[in-house]
Amino acid sequence: MSGAGPASPGRSAASPLHGERRREALAAGSPIQPIIKDVGEIYSRLLDHRPVIQGEIRYFVKEFEEKRGLRELRVLENLKNTIFETNEHVLPKCEQAMHNNLSETIKRLQAANNMIHRLQEREHEQRKLQADRLMAREEKRVAHWEELMKEQQNKQAEVDEEHRKAVERLKEQYSEMEKELAKYVSF
Repeated sequence: MSGAGPASPGRSAASPLHGERRREALAAGSPIQPIIKDVGEIYSRLLDHRPVIQGEIRYFVKEFEEKRGLRELRVLENLKNTIFETNEHVLPKCEQAMHNNLSETIKRLQAANNMIHRLQEREHEQRKLQADRLMAREEKRVAHWEELMKEQQNKQAEVDEEHRKAVERLKEQYSEMEKELAKYVSF
């Protein structure tokens, strides 16, 4: 590509416009022809960037293909193979292992749960037995206390009765002693 733009002077004369014909006719025989040519080159170099950009794009594609080659394609192919391998072989093995281990774990958890339930029942029964024993002991203690209190009351009544009898005996003895003394005092 020569990079000539729509208004560049190096344009083919296949379909020149009316205004361009006159300018070309004027410029063809004049000393201005080299200046117009230089201005066209300056325009194409400074303002028309298409050839430069296209060259850079070609260079980039060439460098990319040469240096990197098909490495990305190989990497993507390897990833695809790895994913396929994982989906077809590893994932089912993992699912099976997980299923086996989870079912085993669930069985163990259920067994542990049953054992804990039995232990709780035993502990509940032991607490109930201890509470029943404690109640029986308390009832026994209350009955023993009541019996002890009755016994104490009976003993107190016996002691009171003995005391009363002793007081009466002493009264009788002192009254007899007074009578005997009264016999001797009259002398």
